Amino acid sequence: MPEAASATRATIGDSEFDRDTAVTRRAPGVYDIDLSAGWTIISAVNGGYLLAVLGRALADALPHADPFTISAHYLTASQPGPAVIRTDVVRTGRTLSTGQASLFQYDEQGAEVERIRVLASYGDLDSLPEDVRTTAKPPVFPPMDQCFGPEDGPAPVDGSSAITERLMLKLDPSTLGWALGAPSGKGEMRSWFGLADGRDADPFSLLLAVDALPPTAFEIGLKGWVPTVELTVHVRSRPAPGPLRVSITTRNLAGGFLEEDAEVWDSEDRLVAQSRQLARVRLG
Repeated sequence: MPEAASATRATIGDSEFDRDTAVTRRAPGVYDIDLSAGWTIISAVNGGYLLAVLGRALADALPHADPFTISAHYLTASQPGPAVIRTDVVRTGRTLSTGQASLFQYDEQGAEVERIRVLASYGDLDSLPEDVRTTAKPPVFPPMDQCFGPEDGPAPVDGSSAITERLMLKLDPSTLGWALGAPSGKGEMRSWFGLADGRDADPFSLLLAVDALPPTAFEIGLKGWVPTVELTVHVRSRPAPGPLRVSITTRNLAGGFLEEDAEVWDSEDRLVAQSRQLARVRLG
């Protein structure tokens, strides 16, 4: 049973997410992990969870602890089970350090297969100046008790979406037409977001948040898996305790690919993360 069933609120550093993203250093720059089946959709491991795993490896390899920007190319679908991460330090400076990392698994013949390649810059979020000048505004949608989560719909097929058991998702009803067979045609998805065990957000769970909602393709009227090709996340601030609000939009689907632009806002109305990803869709 997932730890979401526990009545005890988890804390940062002591939750299922922390344990399932923890890496073990085998040698300098080399890390082992057993990718958890608890963060899968069908049989594929969620891309945001994988980004958090690689993010933790780079946090250990680099002199700075917080991801500022991280870009990942998803080369092949990752599966639950053993994986190895290899990191390289590209440059270190006083305020920023840059590194790259790749995650590998093994095929049936025992050969290594690269799943993801990442380039990232890290710094210290607590050292950033407090001056904010922005035209960005938090998304407006109903309070949590007027939104809907996976538990409000039909029971999923066993094992089809294990990740939803580990998340607190409450979606804006105006972006749920697809679930009722009447998609709006707008590429929008909005939701309250948290971890089901009550753990507050941190920079690494923000890497998960940008890729945890249903695809905007559903509200455009498409069905099926929407695999990520490339995902870039900018972490702008350490989030305040409390639930997050995630807003994702798609403006252009062409040639079987679409973009998803995400914003993540914390309980103090601060824009704490932004992302853009390119994803493939199945047409027809």
